[in-house]
Amino acid sequence: MAEQREGAPRVVVSIEERIAVVRLCDPARRNAMSLVMREQCVLALRSLEEGGQADAVIVTGDGDKAFSAGADINEVAERTVEGELSTRAQLRRELPRLIESMRLPTVAAINGYCLGAGLELALACTLRIAADNALLGLPEINLGVIPGSGGTQRLGRLVGMGRAMELVTLGEPIGAEEAWRIGLVNRVCPAGELMAAATEICRKWQSKGAVSLMAARDAVLRSADLDLAAGLDYENKLFALAIASGERDEGVKAFREKRKPKFRPPK
Repeated sequence: MAEQREGAPRVVVSIEERIAVVRLCDPARRNAMSLVMREQCVLALRSLEEGGQADAVIVTGDGDKAFSAGADINEVAERTVEGELSTRAQLRRELPRLIESMRLPTVAAINGYCLGAGLELALACTLRIAADNALLGLPEINLGVIPGSGGTQRLGRLVGMGRAMELVTLGEPIGAEEAWRIGLVNRVCPAGELMAAATEICRKWQSKGAVSLMAARDAVLRSADLDLAAGLDYENKLFALAIASGERDEGVKAFREKRKPKFRPPK
């Protein structure tokens, strides 16, 4: 396989029918999450959120070998204690947090290897679907470090502390079917159908109200951080926000008229 030429973009964005595809592009290194790739991801996602040209985002890897096989090993070898405490190191945490909290819902379409920083990126997406040949894991312990982009914090919230502890401390990857069984991914499909399945999810999101969709996602995300009383209060405020958006009015009207709701104006 030819090496990626110097200066070539590490992230490529395409948009079709208001569904954006953010593609990690360094297939010669199995789409390793280098600093440049992270920076370009942040810029691309912020542009999509601010530009208003998309309703949902698919994140995937270029080629059929990998979503992302993890961090750039050369960069890992050069990290220092001082560097890890610097603002530059915050980019590794900023990217998953941006994906998790941005206005647009995201689906990770996991093709092939999804390891380390690649899995940490996928964990931050609203949903994850995997090709049947995908391999997922957090192998950082085998390099004498630990996941550093949120993997130890987000994984347990999806699969429970027991399975998270196993994946983090043993560093052994699991296949797509096992990932689905433990709740790490939402769906498994043949590799050739992966992007169609991701697009189908985005189409369903497009049929929902933008405000109520964002509120529903945020309510579920915050449930892991709040006690029940605080969570219920937060849910109530988001429910009121959905009403204030006017989406409730259209939803109820459509139900009474026995038609599909039209939450979003034509674009």
